[in-house]
Parts: sequence; C-alpha cells; structure tokens
Amino acid sequence: MKISKESVSKYINKSVLNKHGFYGLIILCVMFFTSCKMEKEKASTLPNIILILADDLGYGDLRSYNDHSLVPTPNLDKLASEGISFTNAYCPVSVCTPSRYALMTGTYPFRSWKKSGVLANYEPSMISEGQLTLPKMLQEAGYTTAGFGKWHLGATFPTLDGLKPAGYGQFKSKNNGENIDLSKPIKNGPVDKGFENWYGFSCASECWVMEGNDIVAALQHEFYNINAAKGKEHIEIIPSNEYLKLLTKKSIAFLSQRFRSPDKSPFFLYFAPYVPHIPLSVSDEFIGKTKAGTYGDYVAELDSKIGEILDTLESSDQKDNTIIIFASDNGSQFERTGLHINNANPSNDLVDVQGKNNGTDEHHPNGNLKGSKWTIWEGGVRMPFIVKWADKIPSGVKSDKLFALNDVMATLGALVNYDLPENVAIDSYDQSLNFLGKENNIRNTVVVQSSNGQMGLRKGDWKYIQPNENELQGQLYNLAEDESESNDLINEHFELGEEMKKELLEITSNTYSKNQNK
Repeated sequence: MKISKESVSKYINKSVLNKHGFYGLIILCVMFFTSCKMEKEKASTLPNIILILADDLGYGDLRSYNDHSLVPTPNLDKLASEGISFTNAYCPVSVCTPSRYALMTGTYPFRSWKKSGVLANYEPSMISEGQLTLPKMLQEAGYTTAGFGKWHLGATFPTLDGLKPAGYGQFKSKNNGENIDLSKPIKNGPVDKGFENWYGFSCASECWVMEGNDIVAALQHEFYNINAAKGKEHIEIIPSNEYLKLLTKKSIAFLSQRFRSPDKSPFFLYFAPYVPHIPLSVSDEFIGKTKAGTYGDYVAELDSKIGEILDTLESSDQKDNTIIIFASDNGSQFERTGLHINNANPSNDLVDVQGKNNGTDEHHPNGNLKGSKWTIWEGGVRMPFIVKWADKIPSGVKSDKLFALNDVMATLGALVNYDLPENVAIDSYDQSLNFLGKENNIRNTVVVQSSNGQMGLRKGDWKYIQPNENELQGQLYNLAEDESESNDLINEHFELGEEMKKELLEITSNTYSKNQNK
C-alpha cells in the first residue's frame, strides 16, 4: 500500500488525537515511512538512462550503418557492436522541432498546434499544459533528470515592456533580444517539462542559453546575435566551436556527481548537442581529421565527445545498469561532402546542398537513401538508432523492425514499470521486446512528414507519399527492393496506394486510436 504525505496530513488534521486516534496516527506514519523506503528501494533497482540525440546527423554517417562512410566513428560503432541497431527507424519528421516533440511526448507532431515546420524565435511551448513528457514520466518514476544542449520546443521569455519579444516568430531579426528581461526566469521551458537540471538553449537563432530557468549565457553564432539586448553584462558569451565541449563537460560532471551521491535513485541524462547542424563549428583540433570535409570533421568530433561520456560511465559501477540510446532528430542536410566540396558556410536551404556523385572521394551522409533534411524521402526521415544495455540487450544485433522516435516514451515506460494512462503518448508503442532482441512486429506503420507538411506512410516494405500541390496522384515505393526510392510503382499497384492513402488519413484524423494500428 502506497501512503502519501497528503494522506498523513489529512489524517492529522481530522484526528482528535484520542487514544485510538493516536495509535491510528502512529500506524499510519509507520506505513507512510515504510512505503517511502520501499519506493526508494524500488527506484534504486531501475536502470539509469542516457539518451543521446544528434542534430542533423545522417543515416549513412556511422560506419556501422554505412561501409562507405568516410567519417571514423569508433565510439558509436563500438556502441552498435555492443547493442542493437535498428535499420528501419524513423524520426518521423525531417526537421528538428517536430521530431523532438515526438520524442518528448510520444505523439505525432501534427496533433499539436504546430502542424509543420519548426518553431521560430520565442514561440510558445509546443507541449500542451499538463501534457506528460518523457523526462516528467521518468521523474515520476523516481529518476533524477538532466538535459544538456538543445530544446527547441518553445518557452515563454520575460520582456521589459510586457510585449512579445523582438523578433517573435522570425528566425533572424536585427533587434533580437532588444526587450528581453535577462534578470527574470523563462517559463514553460525544459525545467517546467520535467528536467530538474538543464543547461542549453531553446532555439539557436534566439542565442540565449538557460541554466535551469535562468538566462545565463548566449551562443556566439555566425548567423545570429544579441547586440540589441539590454542588461547583458552578466551574460557569458560561448563561442560556437566551444559549445560541444562545454555540454560534454557538464554532462560528465552530472554523471560524476550521480556516481558519488549517497542518493542511489536512477538518473536520466539527455545529451542533445547542436552537432552536426550548421554552422559547422568544428574545434581547432578536429579540423582536417577526416576525408569528408568540415562536415565529416564535426561528426568525428561528436563521436569523440560521446566517447568521453561513455568512458565516464564505463569507469563507474553503474555501467551494467544503464540503458544507452543514440539517435538523430532527422537526416543530414548535406547529400554529399568531401575535401573538394566547400561546406563551410552553407545556408539553411535545401537548394544549396543537393546532389551526389559516386566518386570514392565523396561522403554521403544519408548513405544511398534519397533526399535529405526537410524532405519526405528516406534520407530526411530515416535515422540511425542504437540501444545498449549490458547483459540485457544482445550484442551486435541489427533489427529491421519498424521503429519511430515517438516509441521511446512507451518503451522506456515499460522498462521502468511506469503505466502510461490511455490518453497519453497516443502514438507511442512499447518496443521493449525488440530492444531486448525478441524480434516482434510491434508497429505496423509509421507516418512520416516533410518540413512543409507533406505526409507519407511506411507500412511493411511499402511507402506511400501523398501528392503535393503540383501532383495529381501520390507515389508508392517498395523499399525492400528500392531503398533509394527511384522506381515509383503507384500505377502498377494503384489499389495498394489507395489503401495506404486511406489508412494515412485515418491515422491523421482526430478520431484515431493507436489500438487500430496493432
């Protein structure tokens, strides 16, 4: 029986403390403290969780996924050799905000107020008031939660004049930060959504870095600045090529503190660096380290920093009781990189980075998949997804089962014995059996989406893409035979295309229940 503090308080307030009431109070208190002790003991046996989410890293960047990769990724390759790698895992949107929403809520982003694209500067939280999040779920399960890096799910910033922040709804504004009140805390950010500890920015183009709810620093960005801001004397300016190092240092400090702490409650570490997103802010010591150009150098640096975090875990007594998850929020924006290709200062625009050749001196971040970030193609929505849990997950296994980033919430919920309510994480499936190598077809379909809202449906070997404004009919591909989506079979299999079109509409409707998809 679980007794709450509220129950004890209520009993004390009602009790007249006669002889029977006094003894009843003593019994209730004993039950309460026994319950607390049992809850602590239960929590201490739960696995720790480290979730690493790269930013714009492609399916073909890791050598464990792409034999032809020109980027050395020894730490992530080692992680793959010690765990399970999913080869049909999806974001499920080809840009960061909606994919992070799917991860944090277990819900497709088209069900939120933001139907497509990413959040612009200072827009409010994409997560509804009271909506359960992944870190909040783990917090309720007894975890100490911490996040470092990138949020990009919205927050409410205080202003000096009570008006909306300058540049609201834009990605670049000359007067960015002009009326931000840097002396007051933000609201509805990572801390209010479940992170007890947070250090990082909400949106890179805002520049502001928060520690907890307080604005303490700003990212020195090539494209954006805070020149117009007032009262920023206490604000630390972080060079963009030092940000990854700083996040790594803070993540390691958090782990070290947890390992030393007498409090043995489990921890959840969310490491979400701004890498290899543009600008390609590579540290000096990694410039020229790969044959894949500046982009490849940045991926190699990310791999190195992930290695430092994993080494910290490996040297602790918690290494065997920690689940490690690695994923990317969407595909790479680059279709090709190399020493002969200048990717140093690309714009955040698809037309600047399209095209690939077959030369051995080229690196293809998305492998042989078609497309890139922003697009509906596999190169935009398919991601590397690796999970390790010593002695629980088989080593070196590759799974072709369908998986979506929104499944993380239900899966971890099952692994930590948290019962999700029926109306929570409605697009999240418990894939714990697949994590453990049992190979079950848990998910039948995945809805995928481009940055402009075009949708598709992956079902079995098939992928249907709805027509855009310039098309009369959709597209259909057999990914088992045509992973690069080069042969549209909509005319040959028109009925199948119509069936998948209907199913896509059913899933995206407001009346949809995930029980229909089992």
